[in-house]
Amino acid sequence: MITSMKVRLEPNNKQVSKLFQCAGTARFIYNWTLAKEEENYKNGGKFISDNELRKEITILKKTGEFKWLNGVSNNVAKQAVKDGCEAYKKFFKHLADKPKFKSRRKSKPSFYHDNIKIKFTETHVQLEKLGKVKLSEYGRIPMNVKYNNPRISFDGVYWYISIGVEFQQELVELTGESVGIDVGIKDLAICSNREKPYKNINKTKKVKKLEKKLRRLQRKVSNKYQLNKRGGSYVKTSNIIKIERSIIRLHKNLDNIRTDYRHKITTEIVKTKPSRIVMETLNVKGMMKNRHLSKGIAKQGFFEFKTMIQYKAEKYGIEFVEADKWYPSSKTCSECGHVKPKLSLSERTFICEECGVVIDRDKNASINLSRYKIA
Repeated sequence: MITSMKVRLEPNNKQVSKLFQCAGTARFIYNWTLAKEEENYKNGGKFISDNELRKEITILKKTGEFKWLNGVSNNVAKQAVKDGCEAYKKFFKHLADKPKFKSRRKSKPSFYHDNIKIKFTETHVQLEKLGKVKLSEYGRIPMNVKYNNPRISFDGVYWYISIGVEFQQELVELTGESVGIDVGIKDLAICSNREKPYKNINKTKKVKKLEKKLRRLQRKVSNKYQLNKRGGSYVKTSNIIKIERSIIRLHKNLDNIRTDYRHKITTEIVKTKPSRIVMETLNVKGMMKNRHLSKGIAKQGFFEFKTMIQYKAEKYGIEFVEADKWYPSSKTCSECGHVKPKLSLSERTFICEECGVVIDRDKNASINLSRYKIA
């Protein structure tokens, strides 16, 4: 199996300039590919293959106007063409929305690196035309193994390298237990084999304090923009840039706390070594339409939680099951099996009319999920 690994880079000033140059080239070539495909489609032409577009780029590099493309690795431009073509293919096959052009200001700077030319040591990574770049975590990425799809990206604060590494599946003795997991806003996860739920990290003092600081800085930068308004446009002063950098760092800090918490919970669940993990299928897109709950749902990161459980379960050979969207896990009594015709969201305690059992709504749902499709 292939496991994705992500490590922070610590480049020097010269390398930082080169990294931004590579990311800018990737963005330019991606937009150029989309423009070519759109123009060809409007003129009644068929889909242009990435091989044809790569040949055009080779010719472009020889001209004086686009000579700057030779300053970065050839694979950066080649993969950007491939990414653009893949995006258009998915659009034509109705698998995705129409691809949009990447904005210089709003898009995330990122680019591809050739997996054959990349080399890792305990402390550094050797990148083409960049030299040795220091890693923040020593010895995390294994050496002398096959790497897949190396991508380098910038999140507004730090540069990262993410890479796929092939691992052998670990053979562990499983308990034969089926675990049901019910996720929610009040508590992040309620497990059928655990008495206490996994709390919502966003309700802790540490996170609340950081969120309060974030709101204060956002108000401050908003007032600064209003003071520097000139007609219909805004003047971005050095003070505004300074505050915006602090906001980006705070957002990153909060994201790190939440991601770390999800990792700890999912690892703890998987390490109980059950034979099966069952989770409900959530319509997160539909849930986000509720303006009262959307903020809380976004902070919990249900999709990321599910993805973590999924790949960690695969690593240990645990079966991962997603229950049907219409499976009445909350409405069904875990004692007698009676299904309630109606159960409002405000009812946090499940009371069965048939057997009289009284149980926490989410705990009841997790027990029912653990028994999903078991005779």
